[in-house]
Amino acid sequence: MANTFKLKTDTAVGTTLTTVYTVPAATTTVMIGAVLANITASQIKANVQIVTASTQGENADDVYLIKELPIPTGSSFELIEGKVVLEAGDIIKVESDTASSLDVALSVLEQT
Repeated sequence: MANTFKLKTDTAVGTTLTTVYTVPAATTTVMIGAVLANITASQIKANVQIVTASTQGENADDVYLIKELPIPTGSSFELIEGKVVLEAGDIIKVESDTASSLDVALSVLEQT
């Protein structure tokens, strides 16, 4: 089993759920860090969602890790205090309530 640390980023995320990371096939991923940064001159609200690949069973629900989190101007927020395990095909999506306002950095460990 190979373990690979990766950084996944997106810049100027706006008002639609934007895919920042999709777990590759035949891979389990541990999300070990997530930083959200407000790059505007006003406060914004951020959402981070896991869209699960599973269509049945206990893992079938899409869930928000954070919903309408206020981030003041010039500030950032570190989302992950523990670890989040993701399965093949799971997707991390991010959005803001303001256009082109949010930078995102995810630190993940991929296990193949």
